[in-house]
Amino acid sequence: MTAAENLADIHSCARPDEVVVRHLELDLTLDFAAKIARGTCALTLDRKLASAPLWLDTQDLAIESVLTDAGASVPFKLGARDPILATSLRIDLPKGCTHVTLHYATRPNSAAMQWLDPAQTKGGKEPFLFTQGQAILTRSWIPLQDSPGVRATWRATIHAPAALRPLMSATTRGGDAKSGYTFAMDKPVPSYLIALACGDLAERQISKRCAVWAEAAMIESAAAELEDMERMVASCEAQFGSYRWGRYDVLVLPPSFPFGGMENPCLTFATPTILAGDKSLVSLIAHELAHSWSGNLVTNATWRDFWLNEGFTVYVENRIMESLYGIERANMETVLAMKGLAEELKQLPPADQILHVDLTNRNPDDGMTGVPYEKGAAFLRLLEQQFGRARFDAFLRTWFDQHAFQSVTTAEFEAWLQRELFAKDAIAAQQIDLAAWIHQPGLPVNAPTPQSQAFVDVDRLRAEVMQRQSADSIRSVQWNTQQWLRFLDGFDVNAKLLAEVDESHHFTQSGNCEIVCAWLQLAIAADYLPAMPRLEDFLLNVGRRKYVRPLYERLNHARDGNARAIAIYQLARPHYHAVTVRTLDEYFGWQPK
Repeated sequence: MTAAENLADIHSCARPDEVVVRHLELDLTLDFAAKIARGTCALTLDRKLASAPLWLDTQDLAIESVLTDAGASVPFKLGARDPILATSLRIDLPKGCTHVTLHYATRPNSAAMQWLDPAQTKGGKEPFLFTQGQAILTRSWIPLQDSPGVRATWRATIHAPAALRPLMSATTRGGDAKSGYTFAMDKPVPSYLIALACGDLAERQISKRCAVWAEAAMIESAAAELEDMERMVASCEAQFGSYRWGRYDVLVLPPSFPFGGMENPCLTFATPTILAGDKSLVSLIAHELAHSWSGNLVTNATWRDFWLNEGFTVYVENRIMESLYGIERANMETVLAMKGLAEELKQLPPADQILHVDLTNRNPDDGMTGVPYEKGAAFLRLLEQQFGRARFDAFLRTWFDQHAFQSVTTAEFEAWLQRELFAKDAIAAQQIDLAAWIHQPGLPVNAPTPQSQAFVDVDRLRAEVMQRQSADSIRSVQWNTQQWLRFLDGFDVNAKLLAEVDESHHFTQSGNCEIVCAWLQLAIAADYLPAMPRLEDFLLNVGRRKYVRPLYERLNHARDGNARAIAIYQLARPHYHAVTVRTLDEYFGWQPK
């Protein structure tokens, strides 16, 4: 029994200390007309307590039957619906039974599965499906123990319409449209990393182990933007140890995908909003790749420990960016991120500013703020600063090696840190208040933030533009994305001045979504009318939560903006993934009819 399996995960009905799933096998047929998947899920069990039933997590699944290998029916019972955990499934196992097969179907409202009509895709001819399981949504398309503390290997056979190509987050792929596409993950992974997509997909090889997948209509632009994938993998290997997953592919999804990326092993899911045309937003790919070490290889045991995934990953991401694109680029991205964290901390209650956040009676998504990401990364930068990069790199390598394919807690990391780093240099350790960083709110005063000379120049020009109320001094400026984001942050919300900037740099029609989102927030505040059609189009066609939430919030608080925000949301809501819908429904107090 692993330490994680002995934990009580408050976000799962599973009891892995009694019976734990070690392997699962899926055989599913995708019905795009009905928007359901139907088939079987066979589970291989480790019965630690011989008399105990098997407890699984489900959400909106139609469980038809549970059978033993011999075909005998096994009694099962679905529990009452819980607003967070959804529905438990109790299976009363026969004596000695270590394999059961569940016959089931998903429902069209499965929270993890987004079924897209052809009009919602780039190509416009074929439908599309993708799943998003993090944090606790995999239970809405697979009946399993949906806890990051439970790791299992898996195999799957997926039957889909002949014109469509399924893909999964697997170490091996095979099969064909006639017999079904087959996938296997031979390394134990937590449930939230089992992912499926299906659509009119094309592939472009980047290297022997890296490829880009996307709809055929965008494959060339996606491959060109992500041509540095192999260099990123090699950079991370050189710093933090071998890549242990075989392939590293990226699938660029339609724009309704709710996140920037999802680190599904062997197959990162990515939003098309990173395709800026100049590689300026590829830090997202560096981030998802970094999860192959921090998150996928060594995983948070519960969602309270989420910072062990994301703080480590932001730190490793920045090291990749520094290695490939230089220290100045890496520093600019860190400065922007820390500025964003400072602003977010002003809005968060103290309890949500803690790395080891308490999520009792809460959805784990509530803990996915900038705190586990940026405060966590700042803590690791401080460790590097105090102990030196060479020693800290060795520490991280050993952490990844010694905990590979395990789920770990914050307490385990603290004990490891004390033993493997602090105990070996008491003077450096004295500079770090571990309790303040991990268990207390706020950002400690010794949080390191690098300096950027490029931003000094940006700040000077921004001040000049605002003082003169004229954009003349920046008409010929050709900054990179990070410099423009710095310029727009805190820029004067003045419609006349925005018009001058827009005339010279065309931000309203920019293809860079980071810049567009920052620009549209200014346009809303300044009531800059020429940008309003782009705002509506953006909200109707992009479902990335990072962008749409602040835009709706800014619009909702603008003069006469509430009615317009609700009207746009009413049109856009059916096209958003359930993750984005939940966030915006809570914000608007939306009550679906």
